[in-house]
Amino acid sequence: MKKAFAVAALSLAAFSAQAKDIVDTAVAAGNFKTLATALQAAGLIDTLKGPGPFTVFAPTDAAFAKIPKDQLDALLKDKAKLTAVLTYHVVAGKVMAKDVKAGKAKTVQGSELTLSTTGGVMVDNAKVVAADVVADNGVIHVIDTVLMPK
Repeated sequence: MKKAFAVAALSLAAFSAQAKDIVDTAVAAGNFKTLATALQAAGLIDTLKGPGPFTVFAPTDAAFAKIPKDQLDALLKDKAKLTAVLTYHVVAGKVMAKDVKAGKAKTVQGSELTLSTTGGVMVDNAKVVAADVVADNGVIHVIDTVLMPK
């Protein structure tokens, strides 16, 4: 029994020592398949695998499912619009939940998100459902709605 525990502990240590960037972390979570597809279509995979640091407000597959299929399909085919939508979910720097302040935050896309902290953290009209998913080049905050730039 002790030997099995030692092997499991060693495997866990080896796993945690392996650095994962934001993209790998999101893919490993399993509920960001649409986001991964969108990042691929927009050509943003290499950017989010870069040194960062980045703070990503990552919509789940369920968040993308709120968008009517025809609109989502059109968005995935329009690289410029898709890039604008995806980069609107990214803020430069590593902002942990405890450091979030109500107000505006400039996105990589260029416009600003509105953050509120009353009754949980909101980003525009999206609720943060899981915070502080740490990656080696930033942090992911999981949101329940896809954000659209104004």
